[in-house]
Amino acid sequence: MTQSLPLLNGTEEYSLVTTKALYDDTVKFYERYFQLVHDKEIGTLTNSLVTIKLVVDDSFKPLDIAEDKDWRAIVSSSLVFSCTDIQYFKNLAGKQTVQAYPNETNPLEVYLKDPNGYVVGITETKNAISIKPTLPKQSVESSLISSRSSRVDISSASVTTGSSYPAIPKTVNTQKSIAVMTSGGDAPGMNANVRAIVRTTIFKGCNAFVVMEGYEGLVKGGPEYIKQVCWETVRNWSCEGGTNIGTARSKEFRERPGRLLGALHLIEAGVDALIVCGGDGSLTGADLFRSEWPSLIKELLETGKISNAQFDRYQHLNICGTVGSIDNDMSTTDATIGAYSALDRICQAIDYIEATANSHSRAFVVEVMGRNCGWLALMAGIATSADYILIPEKPASSREWQDQMCDIISKHRSRGKRTTIVIVAEGAISNDLTPITSKDVHKVLVDRLSLDCRITTLGHVQRGGTAVAYDRILATLQGVEAVNAVLESTADTPSPLIAINENKITRKPLVESVQLTKSVADAIHSKDFKKAMALRDSEFVEHLGNFMAINSADHIEPKLPKETHLKIAIVNVGAPAGGMNSAVYSMATYCMSQGHKPYAIYNGWTGLTRHESVRSLNWKDLLGWQSRGGSEIGTNRNTPEEADIGLIAYYFQKYGFDGVIIVGGFEAFVSLHQLERARENYTAFRIPMVLIPATLSNNVPGTEYSLGSDTALNSLMQYCDVIKQSAASTRGRVFVVDVQGGNSGYLATHAAIAVGAQVSYVPEEGISLEQLTQDIENLKESFDKAEGRGRFGQLILKSSNASKVLTPEVLADVITQEADGHYDAKCAIPGHVQQGCLPSPIDRTRGTRLAIRAVGFIEAQQKVMEQARTIDDDDFEFDAPEIVNTASVLGVKGSNIVFTSIRQLYDFETELSRRVPKTIHWESSRAIADHLVGRKKL
Repeated sequence: MTQSLPLLNGTEEYSLVTTKALYDDTVKFYERYFQLVHDKEIGTLTNSLVTIKLVVDDSFKPLDIAEDKDWRAIVSSSLVFSCTDIQYFKNLAGKQTVQAYPNETNPLEVYLKDPNGYVVGITETKNAISIKPTLPKQSVESSLISSRSSRVDISSASVTTGSSYPAIPKTVNTQKSIAVMTSGGDAPGMNANVRAIVRTTIFKGCNAFVVMEGYEGLVKGGPEYIKQVCWETVRNWSCEGGTNIGTARSKEFRERPGRLLGALHLIEAGVDALIVCGGDGSLTGADLFRSEWPSLIKELLETGKISNAQFDRYQHLNICGTVGSIDNDMSTTDATIGAYSALDRICQAIDYIEATANSHSRAFVVEVMGRNCGWLALMAGIATSADYILIPEKPASSREWQDQMCDIISKHRSRGKRTTIVIVAEGAISNDLTPITSKDVHKVLVDRLSLDCRITTLGHVQRGGTAVAYDRILATLQGVEAVNAVLESTADTPSPLIAINENKITRKPLVESVQLTKSVADAIHSKDFKKAMALRDSEFVEHLGNFMAINSADHIEPKLPKETHLKIAIVNVGAPAGGMNSAVYSMATYCMSQGHKPYAIYNGWTGLTRHESVRSLNWKDLLGWQSRGGSEIGTNRNTPEEADIGLIAYYFQKYGFDGVIIVGGFEAFVSLHQLERARENYTAFRIPMVLIPATLSNNVPGTEYSLGSDTALNSLMQYCDVIKQSAASTRGRVFVVDVQGGNSGYLATHAAIAVGAQVSYVPEEGISLEQLTQDIENLKESFDKAEGRGRFGQLILKSSNASKVLTPEVLADVITQEADGHYDAKCAIPGHVQQGCLPSPIDRTRGTRLAIRAVGFIEAQQKVMEQARTIDDDDFEFDAPEIVNTASVLGVKGSNIVFTSIRQLYDFETELSRRVPKTIHWESSRAIADHLVGRKKL
């Protein structure tokens, strides 16, 4: 059996010599055992990945291979298929002679002979000597691939199709043409969305089109505006700001004649489905276009603009929406593409302004975008500890907002704060709908408080620049799901909107989402502000409540009665992570507003046992912590047992703590476990305890998000953008980047999506020599295709623990050696730069949200623990569910924020030796990272 050149689209052809007499038996053999389809006209057998060409030669003599010989010895000249249910195929062989290894009962490899004497293998392993399964369990009908086919891309087959994300179909029955357009205001991340849509479309065997200049391009039509694009067209787009395919508002498309032209031009281009990335106005237009489609094509047929064949072919237009808007004003989704990038610009600007404000003890009024939505102003207020915010959802009378603002600022100033920051959304109004401008706020601050005040209007700076990591990843995952949605849609399927809820990509009805969004603006304009707030997502309302609580701190009467006031300890454990200070600041200020007394345990458990480093926190000392990196109260990796758990219990009892909140990574996770287990011996630990995960590795069981992971992603992304620019400038260079993360490949995988890295190696997979060889072959192909053109450089991300032998230096040397002078490779070690400097807005605001949830948990569990502390040690039911649940991890799982008991997580959901959860929540993202760069996985 010989191997010939690969066919198109990754299919490989093998030649098999047979005779006329054995031809039919050979066909039946491969149809039965390997599910290959026979094409009588050209004499081939194929399963779309592998093609066997039958060559008839009557002079051929069938091979005579002894049955007592070990057939694995000739495996190099055999065709070997991988499967997911080897026992099924062994049973299928029936009485035919087979050789099974390592034993007949539980084989990993099965070999049998075809009618021509060729040995053909079936294996559940990557190759003949591997014992690691290559594919998950799935239906047998699609479970075979050729393990000898080095050019086959099987990443689509390694993820099962489901109703929720990710749903990557393994096959597409009908080749479709899918177009993407961006409309309305531009937003960072739109290019990443277009890239993902184009490449996923091509990956699934469909034709990809882009519509230039938004709806204006639909109206004008022709190949200049509706362009078919290829894989290389969108190279590096995820790293670029704005939208490369342009956006424009079209007056013509708002009228039916314009939409009629748009329908004609899509049919002329052969487009079956349209994905629109834009705001509520753009998506409203898209759904109207779809609803009118039957009447539009009927009119085109009656006027002779399209043929009967075209009318029959394009009966339906599938529409899908992805939301690109910096205002984050779309209902039913937690975030829109570009919103967190704009928030990042705002926070960065205010961080800079804060420095000069502090120098001069000055006040600044900062105007941000947000016509009908105050999300940017609200989140910026939380992330930067602004003194006051003005948003359209919560207006007051002119006198009320002025009095309230002056009262708060006066109290802040009287307590020693030198800076004043007031953030005004451009759509801010009073309750009579009179606009509140930054000039109005400036006048009040000067006239009533005699402050030295300046106005800063950020304007379109908020839209500019490249997208942050979150927006790049969000746009990419939504782009993949959008293609899934239009391929799975039927004529009766409502147009979907691709959304995100907490940490889960979801599909929502587009029409309902748009109507809900518009109803908020309608409620504001009709002065029904209570309804407007009710229509906002619950997260928005929660954030607003959080801002008001932490902003009041100890300046007003506590919300809770004195008898319910608590002493709450706060400790950081493990490596520093972005958002730790934000969490501590928010916990402490929220405690103050409730009437609780917050205590910080400085320098972790070791600081407590060695120096009794417990200090009560006051508001003035916390100023500026919200936006600082690192850990102001210090941290280290020692656990309670390492530090002296008995002494820790003594200090807990001495200070009378009613609850403890731990912020940190895996060491903090182990610390919570040790404290919970020690309750039997130490009554001081019979208090509510909760962990807020904070680590760049994102490896804490019980959550899909840890504080610090977003900051780390942004730092690594920025580092990679810079060195990728260097690689592109030299035209022929690869950088191997060493990525932190311990035994978790989360950081490497998601950074690879954000920067478009060609390869990412993670500890969960390791680095096999076979895959490394294939990746080097892929690099050669990509550089050959590049032909020295600009903007072409490659990145390989390697988690430090993916291989201790194949270090970044060694990998770079190997790649350079194999490149034969066509390109070279160098290693790059970002090291602790990945921990980040200032925490990202996501880590700041989520730190606040989780911190306040944690304090609420301590409050809610008091009654349970008070009853437990009155029970004698002998009668204390340590295993009672209500007691076990008082020591929990606060995490994000799917679309929910949940508390999970440390005992459940530690005993059943943790791989302790590797310091990772047993379930890898981000595993499905690896297939997406690979298929978007065309990586071929073995």
